[in-house]
Amino acid sequence: MYNNKFQSNKKSSPGGPPFGRNPRRETDQKDSEFDQNLLDVARVARVTAGGRRFSFRTVVIVGDRAGRVGVGISKGKNVQIAMVKATRNAKKNIINVPITKEGTLPHEAYGKSSSAVVFVKPAPPGRGIIAGGAVRVICDLAGYKDVIGKMISRTNNKLNNARATIEALKSIKQVKQEQTEVKTENKKSKSIIKISRRETSKKSKASKTSETSKKE
Repeated sequence: MYNNKFQSNKKSSPGGPPFGRNPRRETDQKDSEFDQNLLDVARVARVTAGGRRFSFRTVVIVGDRAGRVGVGISKGKNVQIAMVKATRNAKKNIINVPITKEGTLPHEAYGKSSSAVVFVKPAPPGRGIIAGGAVRVICDLAGYKDVIGKMISRTNNKLNNARATIEALKSIKQVKQEQTEVKTENKKSKSIIKISRRETSKKSKASKTSETSKKE
């Protein structure tokens, strides 16, 4: 009789997820292309009328080691829940960073977030990632092989240092886009100059032909 009830309950949900499976867990497994690293864990408290309520705040960095990296932060009742929420937040904030053929940065850059200031620059081949803390984790998950990084400010806040590193990588992307825009503008100006020269040559030829016809 118990088996009949179990089978009837199982058949009563057509189209739904199979018994014993979690669809959210399956979606997380599909996104396993990203590697994650827990950067910081902190216990925070909220004061209420009945006392203090404690929760955990986590900072997670995700990346595919192929030019995409992101930083996420979230809170939860325990560390595991906070990590899952922070990982989803980091995947929403993923950015594309430029990587050269040698596996390094195109040029040096500075990044600032709150009181944190970070400096990154390209390194010769074979040097590896010469950096510490959040800068090293982000460069590693982004896919860089040879990078030199330095945290110039005195702050030890890992979240601000991570955000400053992301800002530095964003500035490299913006400079690259500006260079491409300048190149396109130069090409347009060159094409305009060529067209103007052609028009002037045509006008001069037309004037010469008109003068010869008048003389005849």
